[in-house]
Amino acid sequence: MKYDRVIRSQHVITEIGDRSAAVAIKGGKIAAIGAFDEKYEALEDITLAGALIPGLVDSHVHINEPGRTQWEGFESATKAAAAGGVTTLIDMPLNSIPPTVNTDALEIKQQAATGKCSVDVGFWGGSIPGNVKDLKPLLDKGVFGFKCFLLHSGVDEFPASEPDDLSTALDELVKYNALMIVHAEDSIAIAESSKPSSRKYSEFLASRPKGAENVAIAQLIEEARRTKARVHVVHLSSGGSLALIRSAKADGINITVETCPHYLALTAEEIADGATQYKCCPPIREKRNQEELWQGLKDGIIDQIVSDHSPCTEDLKIFDQGDFQGAWGGISSLQLGLSIIWNQAKNREISLRQVVKWMSQKPAELVGLKNKGAIAVGMDADMVEFNTEKTFTVEPTKLFHKNLVTPYQGKTLTGVVEQTWLRGSLIYKNGSMINSPSGEFLYRGKN
Repeated sequence: MKYDRVIRSQHVITEIGDRSAAVAIKGGKIAAIGAFDEKYEALEDITLAGALIPGLVDSHVHINEPGRTQWEGFESATKAAAAGGVTTLIDMPLNSIPPTVNTDALEIKQQAATGKCSVDVGFWGGSIPGNVKDLKPLLDKGVFGFKCFLLHSGVDEFPASEPDDLSTALDELVKYNALMIVHAEDSIAIAESSKPSSRKYSEFLASRPKGAENVAIAQLIEEARRTKARVHVVHLSSGGSLALIRSAKADGINITVETCPHYLALTAEEIADGATQYKCCPPIREKRNQEELWQGLKDGIIDQIVSDHSPCTEDLKIFDQGDFQGAWGGISSLQLGLSIIWNQAKNREISLRQVVKWMSQKPAELVGLKNKGAIAVGMDADMVEFNTEKTFTVEPTKLFHKNLVTPYQGKTLTGVVEQTWLRGSLIYKNGSMINSPSGEFLYRGKN
């Protein structure tokens, strides 16, 4: 058999470990894995200096097109993904206009994305009050599950779910073994803690207390216990909730959890008053809390790491006022996530294989992508050359993100994505996109 391409590395992260190997590709799939010096006949034979890892799967990305394309769009976001080693992403149902809460909105979004995607893209649906009748049709169109908010989402066209709304939606979704992903902060606790405005980060942090997350997660656990539905907590920031989640998992409740690079790499102690580039919700918390999150990952209580890439235009960060309450809450890290996490993991003596599990394998499993998330025979040949020793300083002008505000500006990170392949074809190399967009749409139960 003549293969399309063979890629060799002394460090290939496979299901059985970090090994010296040659990976043979044919028809966009991994066709064989052999010894580093295995004799394969191929049209192209490449030997890498860096490690070869599976393409990352990011199940939490806000692309915002259509409607808020000035914040981000499919072209810029998927280029940033490729440059960051992400070969598959799942787009959130907001902050696009219209939000993806019915099949008409899904079709509008897919039309907007057609021909613009450099990586493979799937879609979440939205669960809002009054749209239970739309959930099954959206599932039939291939969304991977549904997102809901337990407090104001930040945009009026995606209203929050009250407890009864969540209960009704879970009663419907359990019929289809469909996933509900939840922004879990308690609206009452937030309302009681809020301030009208503040430049002080300490005051903003106090206005989004850990208790608001803990209460909402406890409520979600009990609803999952009652309905036996699949639930997932997005962007966990509170280390205080880990005991609740551990107990729920031990009880057999079908709950999974993610956290994000900003909670694992940034701390409240380093955030200056008025530095609204750091604002996100839930907020970046103290160093002690960060250590609890890392331990939660090590213990398997937190399942995965995803970006929660949530960009906006610079004016919405209102730097002239530095008001944490009024500024848009969101951090862009789609292109930087792997390097951010590896920089932290390496210092903590956590292996690259474990990082790949958190950022590729587990998100693929969450959404049911059987052909993504690992370097193994039969899988899509989505792979990344990652130089684990090279360092770089974050310069926003070198990012593909449409809006370049980032709290990582000027930070030096270890770990560089050198090349990215999507289904065996090179799409990114050393700072440049290669070839025209070749990403495909992904659908629940079909990929």
